[in-house]
Amino acid sequence: MRRGLSFLAMIISAGAVSGVGRDSQVTGGTISGLRTRAERSNFEETSTAADVQQFVSALGASPFVQVMSFGKTEEGRDLPLLVISDPKVTTPEAARRSGRPMVLIQANIHAGEVEGKEASLALARRLVAGDLAALTRRLVILIAPNYNADGNERISPMNRSEQNGPLAGVGTREDAKGLDLNRDYMKIESAEARALVGLINTWDPHVVVDLHTTDGSYHGYHLTYSPMLNPNADARLIAFERDAMLPAVRAATRDRHGFETYYYGNFSPEGNAARESSRVDPANPGDVTWRTFDHRPRFGNNYVGLRNRLTILSEAFSYLDFKGRIDATMAFTEEILRFVDANRDRIRTMTAQADRDAADGRLPARLGVAFDFLASPQPVEILVSDVTRLRNPRSGRDMLQRTGMSVPVKMKEYGDFRATASRTVPSGWVIPHDVVADGRLNNAIDRLRWHGVRIEEVTRAVTTKIERFEITAITRPDRPFQGHRETKLTGRVVPADAAVDEGSLFVSARQPLGRLAFYLLEAESDDGLVDWNLMDDALAEGQPYPILRVVGGNISASGLKPF
Repeated sequence: MRRGLSFLAMIISAGAVSGVGRDSQVTGGTISGLRTRAERSNFEETSTAADVQQFVSALGASPFVQVMSFGKTEEGRDLPLLVISDPKVTTPEAARRSGRPMVLIQANIHAGEVEGKEASLALARRLVAGDLAALTRRLVILIAPNYNADGNERISPMNRSEQNGPLAGVGTREDAKGLDLNRDYMKIESAEARALVGLINTWDPHVVVDLHTTDGSYHGYHLTYSPMLNPNADARLIAFERDAMLPAVRAATRDRHGFETYYYGNFSPEGNAARESSRVDPANPGDVTWRTFDHRPRFGNNYVGLRNRLTILSEAFSYLDFKGRIDATMAFTEEILRFVDANRDRIRTMTAQADRDAADGRLPARLGVAFDFLASPQPVEILVSDVTRLRNPRSGRDMLQRTGMSVPVKMKEYGDFRATASRTVPSGWVIPHDVVADGRLNNAIDRLRWHGVRIEEVTRAVTTKIERFEITAITRPDRPFQGHRETKLTGRVVPADAAVDEGSLFVSARQPLGRLAFYLLEAESDDGLVDWNLMDDALAEGQPYPILRVVGGNISASGLKPF
């Protein structure tokens, strides 16, 4: 702590707060000389929360940087945010007035995967006072380098001990409550998730980049990545990511930086998606496939996709050395920024059109409520590698180190999903007044608000055509996940006319977050409010689902006011 404070004091005493331009001592000299803890320790250590705060505070001396906190962790630590733009932007409103695309770079959601934290800090330095400064004249770049700040403080060489450094150890995957923050986007029960979703609601970035590290199968890539995987996202955004954005970023990361990247996956045998294989024999691969992870919006890349925004998950390969993982992550993120810069008008236009279409009721006629993997039409070449063991002198345990072998092997790829069950998109959903009044859905209503979904109150009773879901069975597994026994409903849809009383709540599907509202509210949704036990008090077999689907009439004729 003493060393870090004196380092920051040195920066300030050197005139860091007096600079007025990019050629000043602030941006041209002192800030460009900043070093992360990883860099100062020859990549044997990772930054603590104090190190991160000192680094971002020093960057805040630049006239092009706004430093703020976007919330608190469960243990009360600040969640730092850098807003980098030339000229300086201090509010979301000013960012929108600038007409520039906004990119949010988020790191350290799993605090054992620290490469993104270090890479995002080093990248911020380059944006403020280095070779990437020109990007800040055309983009607004938000960097949240230490999202799981509580987990980050639990640094130990025993955490992720097979990972190839840093030797002094890393933090924990979970936050202080034991929650995996990359499973918390829909239920948002952690302080961190509520803060991050609040940040997304407030700033509304066009592109979100989520930086991770993978320790799965022994593949031959320096880094793997994933776009949005849920088919309920806007088809134009899905196609743009897969057909334009990611191929261009992949090529530039290889050609400009020498890093091989590909869509995220792990090896698994055909017919058994649950069993992953670490090692593949290139000479005898058998029925191995390359399989991505999950379509559900509990994961950040899928959640952001349902909000009509572009999103990329980045996974540096755990068995590269620590510096190599940082460099690969920074190169990949740099190329995302360059691509957004080159396509800034198209990105702003596409995301705005997706919002308008949803608000005008031009969603697809049906959206999915259950999904399964979709196989590639033809086998693809996947680079296969291997690992060797070396001893970590700090932990006394073996670490795994990627070998130089990288052999292409053809295999089937399961990198996408298809809907196996779907429902028509209603004009909206009604929470009847009696259900609102008895408080059984308070937790669910709170979540809708936190997500930024628009809720309106009915001010005059009306009768309209609805669909009621009649519950025939409720199932929950014996084994909890993230502290929840996830709820699944079976039943049938019954059409009817229903009186909607004054004081009922209406959630229209005609809003920018209509796709997200559908996923949260549908009775059979595989990752909605039902699934996460947020409606348990209002559910019973043989009884109707307490939220009605509005399918006819114009409920706005009843009179609506913001709730």
